[in-house]
Amino acid sequence: MSGLFGTDGVRGEANGSVLTAETAMRLAMAAGRYFTRGAHRVVIGKDPRLSGYMLEAAMQAGFTSVGMEVLRTGPIPTPAIGMLTRSMRADIGVMISASHNGFEDNGLKFFGADGFKLSDEDEAGIEALMDRPHLAPSREIGRAKHLDDAVGRYIEVAKASFPKALSLSGLKVVVDCANGAAYRTAPTVLWELGAEVLPLGVTPNGTNINEKCGSTAPEAAAAWVVANGAALGVALDGDADRVILIDETGRIVDGDQIIALIAARWREAGRLSGRAVVTTVMSNMGLERMLGGVGLGLVRTPVGDRHVVREMRARGLNLGGEQSGHVVLTDYATTGDGLVAALQVLAAIQQSGKPASEVLRMFAPLPQVLENVRYRREGPDPMQAAPVLAAIRDGEARLAGTGRLLIRRSGTEPVIRVMAEGEDEALVREIVSGIAAEVAGA
Repeated sequence: MSGLFGTDGVRGEANGSVLTAETAMRLAMAAGRYFTRGAHRVVIGKDPRLSGYMLEAAMQAGFTSVGMEVLRTGPIPTPAIGMLTRSMRADIGVMISASHNGFEDNGLKFFGADGFKLSDEDEAGIEALMDRPHLAPSREIGRAKHLDDAVGRYIEVAKASFPKALSLSGLKVVVDCANGAAYRTAPTVLWELGAEVLPLGVTPNGTNINEKCGSTAPEAAAAWVVANGAALGVALDGDADRVILIDETGRIVDGDQIIALIAARWREAGRLSGRAVVTTVMSNMGLERMLGGVGLGLVRTPVGDRHVVREMRARGLNLGGEQSGHVVLTDYATTGDGLVAALQVLAAIQQSGKPASEVLRMFAPLPQVLENVRYRREGPDPMQAAPVLAAIRDGEARLAGTGRLLIRRSGTEPVIRVMAEGEDEALVREIVSGIAAEVAGA
């Protein structure tokens, strides 16, 4: 089996062609063999989707069969696994989640002993060992247990990211947990910091994760903010590593504005490392112009928070993220943490005394249009079709000097994403529509 790892671990339909209990067990056996240093311990967390039970049991069997001690956390946000892997002196951490995808899908995200996601080299090393199991002798088979205080540990770490001199007292906050991994942690953290909390998406049943809720469908949270006069809405995704915010007027705020706010505040406080921020190719040109206006640089990477974090570490930077809502604050976490990012914004609201609609309006975004086009994996490659290539060349020529065009494949599903942005919204829409039509017909 080759090419198993994608842009964010292993992901696919549960019990489909890729992600089965057998695959999970073999991956665990290979990872346990690959990481043989240290305590020979692994932390396994998951979101509440139905297939998590199956994959958790399969991975536990695989890891214990090669002699590893397994610590299970149960449902918990992805950033907590990065934190616990490091704090528990584990060799590996695994988060069982397909993030913002529907319940039918699931995924396996691996973390190293330092709490960061694995490198491409480590993933390739694990995959190379999948067909060469090395079982432990009978007396050396590993044990497994539930880590009872995992949720409490994460709650305290998240709370510690909020300024000690501040309280959320007097603020009404809507938090939509997407019926996902943060259904216990996020409302608790916000309440313990003093907020009046209005929770949504906190009744997971295994199949309702991300269903018309959370960061990919923030409209419900937006309506709840307006109806209840809340100061802010916080919409997390299924594993809580990304966040979309809603101001008091119901306006939806993406990751670019969140990153801009944190960058400006940390720069003023002397907290921003390296006078630069890392984002992906999807971030709006308006963010780049805003940062340049205050003397900060912007470094772009391919899509995926793993690429963002790698570049941050290479350059010694402490702020990065994605327009989709991954916000990485390495002062506090090793990966995107939607709740911690929201707490930074709430701190800005309290300290400034201004409403979210002012605090989160850091720049005027250039018109940006994105269209997702599904294709058949077994068919011809639409990106190589002559009409598609011609439409792309034409679009680039028409946007020259006033915008940009980005065409890319999704790393997690059979989708081609056609994105353009520029000063002329009508032109941008026309170009995207034309290219998407050619891709669909290829």
